[in-house]
Amino acid sequence: MNTIKHKQELLNIVDLYFITDSRLTRRGIIEDIKSAINAGVKAIQYREKEKSTREMLKEADKIKNICKKNNVLFIVNDGIDIALATDADGVHLGNNDMPYEIARELLGKNKIIGLTVHNMKEAKRAEKLGADYIGVSPIFKTRTKPDAGIPKGLELIKEVKSNTTIPFVAIGGINENNIKSVLTAGAKSIAIISAIVTKSDVERECKKFRDIILTYYGAL
Repeated sequence: MNTIKHKQELLNIVDLYFITDSRLTRRGIIEDIKSAINAGVKAIQYREKEKSTREMLKEADKIKNICKKNNVLFIVNDGIDIALATDADGVHLGNNDMPYEIARELLGKNKIIGLTVHNMKEAKRAEKLGADYIGVSPIFKTRTKPDAGIPKGLELIKEVKSNTTIPFVAIGGINENNIKSVLTAGAKSIAIISAIVTKSDVERECKKFRDIILTYYGAL
């Protein structure tokens, strides 16, 4: 993963976007990541809210090495300091995190920056700023992220699909019962957390959801 072009190519083929959660995991996030990669996942986001910076640095460095070895994108949630220290492929920023412009100045042009958006206005602004991808959130009600906000439903996916050109990831309350409606609305990349990491076999769950996504788009 030496060039931004290659990273962008990986972004465009991400189907299941894997996000860690140390509160929900049953086997630990490192094992979850290995399982996800074994299932063919091409993007890992390290999201950690509970640990110290020192602990996060140690953990993130392990994840970076695993991802690099397997040609998988390694994205850090919020922590630009962690991303810089571990030479991650990029960061994902929410509305209350560091402004995009400052983050880009710190990270440089070759790092990926993803932005969370909750409406079409934010999506268009993210695209205009130069975000590499956006996270459309939350699609459905979610307990994984208490401050995620009011569910935006499938209509926002349709709007983003029709009115932006950058890659986007749908996230929030997506599971086996509603994933097909998310695909039908136009999402190609989907982030699923609790419906995967709370299960005993993360690799199997990742494969299941990837198969659903790939089968849907293969059938079009």
